[in-house]
Amino acid sequence: MKVEVVERKADTLRFILRDAETSFANALRRTMIAEVPTMTIDDVFFFDNSSVLGDEFLAHRLGLIPLTTDLDSYIIPENCECKSDLGCSKCRVILTLEVRAEEEGRTVYSGDLKSENPNVHPVSDKIPLVKLAPKQGLKFEAYARLGQGKTHAKWQPSPEAIYQDLPKVKIDKDKCNLCGNCVKACPRGVLDLSDKKLTVEKPLDCSLCNLCEEACPLEPPAVRAETVENSFLFTVESTGALPPERIVSEAAAILAEKLKEFGGQLGQL
Repeated sequence: MKVEVVERKADTLRFILRDAETSFANALRRTMIAEVPTMTIDDVFFFDNSSVLGDEFLAHRLGLIPLTTDLDSYIIPENCECKSDLGCSKCRVILTLEVRAEEEGRTVYSGDLKSENPNVHPVSDKIPLVKLAPKQGLKFEAYARLGQGKTHAKWQPSPEAIYQDLPKVKIDKDKCNLCGNCVKACPRGVLDLSDKKLTVEKPLDCSLCNLCEEACPLEPPAVRAETVENSFLFTVESTGALPPERIVSEAAAILAEKLKEFGGQLGQL
């Protein structure tokens, strides 16, 4: 298999996977969503909560805050030798918050959380948690742990991990009469007609809708949209807990380990 990165911006990665079966591409996608661990708040102990939201509501909102994850420093609680419900320094991070509104009300944000590990903190400090009226207060201790999306969606590292067949647009330049119908019909601006030349400007944006072929007056059409065999275009978006390339590499490592274990089991038959 071959991997070619085509775009990397902010928390999104697009890459081409070549010489791979559909089954493998789907297994990689599912592993990224369900089995790559991230750090998320799992338990909250409230010492003061006089806000309008109950403890359960606030705990639920806290659990959905993406946290930057340090996979190299922590292990999944189930694999930790401490075997403690509250965990230890190897498998959990404690975040605290203590806020009180005095004469004026205020909004409590994710940025008000204080982490014992500066490498594990909210991805954004602008996520609103609750509004406090004057004289209301909030104080709690939150325990964040590594977990997997197959246990709960709050541990999913990627809100979008998709793949599609790799498109390829072919132009028969000897046959094309440069009428421009295909350019007008394409909803994504894949084709361009300028200087009496028809070119493919954005080949990866093709959705294989075949509207360009239908718009061509020639028979057979001078423009054809096809797929590249055993090649897929992946789009992986991260919540910010992990870089998207780390999500892909961790998923590949997890999948490789599963295949190795499966092969070992077969060898024992």
